[in-house]
Amino acid sequence: MSNVDTGLAPEDGHDTSPIWVSDREPERSSAHRQEPASTYAPVERASLKSLLRQDKYRHLWRRVLIALVAGVVAGFLTRSPAFGITVAIAAAILHTVYRAKTISTVPAWRRPSVAERKTEAQLKRMERGGYRSLHARAIPGSEAQIDHLVIGPTGVYAVDSEKWDRRLPVRVQSHRKLFHGPFNRKERLDEARWEAQSASDLISKALGREIIVIPSLAIYGPAIPWRILNVRDVDVFSGSMVRKWITKREQSLTGAEVDAIYKAAARVLPPRYPTT
Repeated sequence: MSNVDTGLAPEDGHDTSPIWVSDREPERSSAHRQEPASTYAPVERASLKSLLRQDKYRHLWRRVLIALVAGVVAGFLTRSPAFGITVAIAAAILHTVYRAKTISTVPAWRRPSVAERKTEAQLKRMERGGYRSLHARAIPGSEAQIDHLVIGPTGVYAVDSEKWDRRLPVRVQSHRKLFHGPFNRKERLDEARWEAQSASDLISKALGREIIVIPSLAIYGPAIPWRILNVRDVDVFSGSMVRKWITKREQSLTGAEVDAIYKAAARVLPPRYPTT
């Protein structure tokens, strides 16, 4: 998933065609004139061995080695070649999964947080129900960001995903103050409410009719001692409740309206990070 993230620079590597060096021989006297030098730079043939020498493919060697060692050891201990092959395949799969979770080509400063990824996973499952989502959308003219803007049959929602220290309790006072341990989170509530109102204003202007965006704070980490509680006009709940919070409401938008709002929101709320 700012300081805008370009993500990756394309790989260079022009090894599939010759490179023209010169099209003109320098002036020389007839006595010392020699055969013209080759005007083409040598080209190394691409091979599997040369590719695997590159840094970006070294993990494949490591994966093969891990699978081979695991398979040989397992086969030797059990005296079953078939079991050894099974263990080798499992080891390769586990290494692939581990690398996918721990290694990313996306710079750390633009990756979605753990909380954002958990919310995205819930929203992904809602697509079959007609819900559409925009992630990490900027409010023009500010540094603010809506983590998830959700448009579906039950309405339009701005969800901010928060990962808080699970050791500190979460509590409220008079439905006006939200505390995480000793810390008053009033500013975070005010920010979530302002983001939703800004999105509402922009989308309403684009469509020529009022579109209400409901603000929320989805908290991961500490236990939340309530299901859904409205604090300073922001719905606050455990991160695991995102899906239920949205889908259990009464339907108010048609499929055509959802598509129109989604397209308008995509125009007026640019992505925080570039997609290239």
